[in-house]
Amino acid sequence: MAEPRSFQRRHLLAGSASAVAAGLCGGSGRALAQPSSSAALPAYAGWKDPGSLIVHSAQTLETRRGAMGSALITPAERLYVRNNLPAPDASIVADRDAWLVSVEGVKQPRSLSVRELKALGVETVAAVLQCSGNGRGFFPAKPSGTPWTVGAAGCVMWTGVPLKALAAALGGVDAGMRYITGTGGEKLPEGVDPKSVVVERSVPIRALDDALLAWEMNGTPLPVAHGGPLRLIVPGYQGVNHIKYIKRLAFTADETDARIMAHGYRITPPGEKAAPTQPSVLEMPVKSWIHTPSGEDGALRGGRVQIQGVAFGGVHAVRRVEVSTDGGKQWREARFVGPDLGRFAWRQFVLEANLSPGTHLLVSRATDAQGSVQPEHRTENLHGYNNASWADHAVKVIVA
Repeated sequence: MAEPRSFQRRHLLAGSASAVAAGLCGGSGRALAQPSSSAALPAYAGWKDPGSLIVHSAQTLETRRGAMGSALITPAERLYVRNNLPAPDASIVADRDAWLVSVEGVKQPRSLSVRELKALGVETVAAVLQCSGNGRGFFPAKPSGTPWTVGAAGCVMWTGVPLKALAAALGGVDAGMRYITGTGGEKLPEGVDPKSVVVERSVPIRALDDALLAWEMNGTPLPVAHGGPLRLIVPGYQGVNHIKYIKRLAFTADETDARIMAHGYRITPPGEKAAPTQPSVLEMPVKSWIHTPSGEDGALRGGRVQIQGVAFGGVHAVRRVEVSTDGGKQWREARFVGPDLGRFAWRQFVLEANLSPGTHLLVSRATDAQGSVQPEHRTENLHGYNNASWADHAVKVIVA
């Protein structure tokens, strides 16, 4: 089945599914890993704008730095894609309202359809969606995995039923449950232990007040590329915890023992093996980067320049952003642009600067409402997760 008409229309305007994606975004002062070659958009994401995306693989599409624009909400056709397993067939959204999710760990466990979920409550939240490997391309050790730079992130309006309303409708959460565990509905390969490949993650129960089971993004039914017909949204947390095609939602006493939780997405020190005792990729750290100028379009003209970017604080609001045009030696406070869409959304910022002829290293540094400051350096780890380093995200521009 085709995607909703709004996505079809965007696809026709953007070009055919066979259009070739643009080259890898550059712009940082550091050498970046390059995708092997340009490639066509995969069929399940064929409605997206090929000129705005870098195709790393059939499962990984990145938004070009120069295509991020000034919108507070990322258009669906420009939003990145990251799948741990191949996307399901389009038939999964043939009857969206009939999709079932089982709910466990409550007083009255049962399976509910999306149609039934819609009767229990509705909320819309603006929240950043970011792959935990965003910024991996800046690690000099070249960790395995997609060499994302800044484009594995976007800010999305999610609409669905709040988990707290769902839990209340089913009699409340059972005593002793410390986690929310979501299980994806992707088809698993045959002949392997399901726990070794299933997308199943656990987040702390404190996320209950903010999490949703979402059926819409940006006012349109969730496309298959982004987890339709139903996705778990955990505002402020890294994207791997936002379970696509969710078929099971369980309140559990312990974390799942699925490999993607027990060993995957752990902050593993270089040279060690991943283990459940290591910190898991959960809440996002405070982070920002500059996207305009992007460093992709050759030399700039000297004089007045509007330096623009985005900043977010994970589960905390962003309080301020500073910008430097000399690689972090001197800082000036930037101005937020547009309305504040809530603590989980990102803020667009701008700083007007006069750039003289020569080379300039542009960087930004965010501070959240709790006083946490974006760090200068990355935390070295085996798989390149949680890179919030402002130095890594620098943009080198040449002014003529």
